[in-house]
Amino acid sequence: MDLNYAAEDEEFRREVRDWLESNLSGRFAHLRGMGGSGREHEAFEERLEWNRHLAAHGWSCVGWPVEHGGRGLSLLQQVIFHEEYARADAPARVNHFGEELIGPTLIAFGTPEQQARFLPRIVAVEELWCQGYSEPGAGSDLANVATKARLEGGHWVIDGQKVWTSLAHHADWCFVIARTGSGERKHQGLSYLLVPMDQDGVEVRPILQLTGTSEFNEVFFDGAVTEESLVVGEPGAGWSVAMGTLGFERGVSTLAQQIAFQRELDAVVELARSNGAIDDPLIQDRLVSAHMGLDMLRLHGLRTLSGEQGIEASITKLLWAPWHRSLGELAMEVAGANALTVAAEPYNLDALQTLFLFSRADTLYGGSDEIQRNVIAERVLGLPKEARA
Repeated sequence: MDLNYAAEDEEFRREVRDWLESNLSGRFAHLRGMGGSGREHEAFEERLEWNRHLAAHGWSCVGWPVEHGGRGLSLLQQVIFHEEYARADAPARVNHFGEELIGPTLIAFGTPEQQARFLPRIVAVEELWCQGYSEPGAGSDLANVATKARLEGGHWVIDGQKVWTSLAHHADWCFVIARTGSGERKHQGLSYLLVPMDQDGVEVRPILQLTGTSEFNEVFFDGAVTEESLVVGEPGAGWSVAMGTLGFERGVSTLAQQIAFQRELDAVVELARSNGAIDDPLIQDRLVSAHMGLDMLRLHGLRTLSGEQGIEASITKLLWAPWHRSLGELAMEVAGANALTVAAEPYNLDALQTLFLFSRADTLYGGSDEIQRNVIAERVLGLPKEARA
């Protein structure tokens, strides 16, 4: 990938920067910095309004093809948009699962009817989505899902449980991996279903996190239904569709994540300067290592974006997740004894405490590090498969 920006790309950067500066003002000014990891509950309705404001001005789904409602931006311009959005400290968007996951999946695998039904509403941020992958007995091992679906009278009837379902309490729809048939291998017989959340057969139960918030949920399907036509790809062939979605999850928007990481690292450095921790040579060494690691993450991300997000996606996850978790640990070491007390009663955490607690899960969600290593070992290096019970 050519990392040099052409004149038109720099002009586009100025356009994005100027628009964000002009629009993150007035009623939206207070949203800057809101809704990051572990803080998805912050000003949700106001951030939803902001997302719809973005959509009304053509800044939603910017990488999608024009014929599907996007702007058809080049890969480099998508990178620029996400970088400038993060640099402006714009609020975390509430449409991630629609814009970055199910939308591209429907563009790649969906029928024309499914595309016409769902894509315009995703672009306009009129319907929100959540992801029904993980289960109590099938976290990163997606092929082991036990949720089942059967066809009855023109509808799929779904029974089972999903867990760690982010923002399910706000979502209108869920893309669900369910077992609809059998096969010689566990990943056979799975189907990728689009399921409405507002029905009697769906129950959402919040999960209380270490941060004191509940962005994650358990979702129970007890006779939940969806139309027969709302299966993406062929019935029983949902594994390849699900893997496609995971590839989209680790695409261009991860570069914006790294801008947010830089802001967190800057906050740790500033704290070290203010409390004198930066005078410790060991702290200095770890801060320098963190800066070098972040530079490496960005260059690796740019290098891999021009290729298929398959094995590269697993490698990227293995790079950023432990880096970010280590940053949370470093933040607490810099804070010293103050890290052990809350900012206010009863449990008001500061930003770095939230960083530390939430980042403990980085190496688990989105595919655990152990699973990513197995994928690389088995599919790239050709090593023997791990023994499974």
